[in-house]
Amino acid sequence: MVGAGAHELIVAEYRLTGLSPTVIAELIAEVGPLWHEQHQERLPARPRRRAVGAGAKHKLVFVDRPLATLVSLRHGTTHDVLTCWFGVDRSTITRAIGEVRPPLAQRGCTVAPDIRLRTLAEVVECLGADGRSGIVDGTEIRVRRPAAGLRDRDKFVSGKTKQNAVKSMILTDAEGRMLFCSPVRPGSCADIPQARQLGLAQLLAEGPFMEILADAGYQGMGARPADAW
Repeated sequence: MVGAGAHELIVAEYRLTGLSPTVIAELIAEVGPLWHEQHQERLPARPRRRAVGAGAKHKLVFVDRPLATLVSLRHGTTHDVLTCWFGVDRSTITRAIGEVRPPLAQRGCTVAPDIRLRTLAEVVECLGADGRSGIVDGTEIRVRRPAAGLRDRDKFVSGKTKQNAVKSMILTDAEGRMLFCSPVRPGSCADIPQARQLGLAQLLAEGPFMEILADAGYQGMGARPADAW
């Protein structure tokens, strides 16, 4: 399974991305212009040595870039595995994911035909306005051990799993539909400090009344102001 075979399998197999072919097509159609615009903005920053249109072509077409990114985000698939799937170099996969993730994050989460949530503040406001409950929890993704001599290398060691990891805070509604996923932090970051750094405690204190379900890792989150951390 390489190249076109990987493309067809990822689109057809719901378990790989968690998205239907229709949603994937809509996602690619929306993110495509954003990616192209960012790509064009980067070109003038580099000295041109060839005529416009000359030089090497993309080995990984744009349609495959969001697919590789979605699989990586959902399953934490290593770039080496995606390299084998799409038949390109590892650096190509790494660069593609790095380029596609920002437009995906900027797109936000559509909760209704006319409502799209892009920030944590918008999520809290939306849940509070409707009187709905939310569920918050942290999730860890195992990562490659940072190189020797790298500053703060030990911060990536998770106290829970005793492995090198990064952590994100996830906020969903009562039905489990994900509304917000934070940027990753080193695995040693505990749940409460991460929530305070993201401003969740302040948003809940100053925003509309709402119920947030969480495990014991968030107990006492409102005991101190966020600027104390």
